[in-house]
Amino acid sequence: MASFSLSTKTDRLVLRPFQRGDVAAVARYHTLPSVQRYVVRPTRYPEDVAGAVEIMRGHTALQRPGDTISAAIVRQVEGDLIGQVSLHWSDATAGQGEVRFVINPVHAGNGYLSEALSSVFDVAFGHFRIHRLFVKCEGRNHHTAKLMQKLGMRLEAHYREHALFQGEWDEELHFAILDREWQASSKVRPLPLQGRVA
Repeated sequence: MASFSLSTKTDRLVLRPFQRGDVAAVARYHTLPSVQRYVVRPTRYPEDVAGAVEIMRGHTALQRPGDTISAAIVRQVEGDLIGQVSLHWSDATAGQGEVRFVINPVHAGNGYLSEALSSVFDVAFGHFRIHRLFVKCEGRNHHTAKLMQKLGMRLEAHYREHALFQGEWDEELHFAILDREWQASSKVRPLPLQGRVA
């Protein structure tokens, strides 16, 4: 797989690489208790958020399993950063990729995640030739579960009480979709790439 700068536009959004100046915008949602369950590592304090942004700034290439590309989700007209999305290459032999995302709850329910994820699915299947994408979802997050189904993903697993989070049992849903299923869906569109491929 090649080095790639994710810079993609949808109808209302720009997906772009993270910048050092994004820390304050990311902190507005990363530090919320309701978001802590969904981030890869705890980001309760400003220095934690700065560290997370620095890590995401380095997520620019998929060259070997374990690599990730990350993008800030920015509203085109307003120019404000409202969330993040990443594509993680989890398995080379089987062509497996994981999509992870977080949105500022203030902007949830407006269709922004659907736009952003559709674009990332296009990139994963069209550019990186991923065979199967999966998404992990907290079991009580009904909005995300509905969104995954809207995108054509199927529920493949429901892990009950599989981990403890802040003293509570966590439940996890796993959704997945194959490349041919995405391409055959009504969402087929020209690949919206404006990035750099090296």
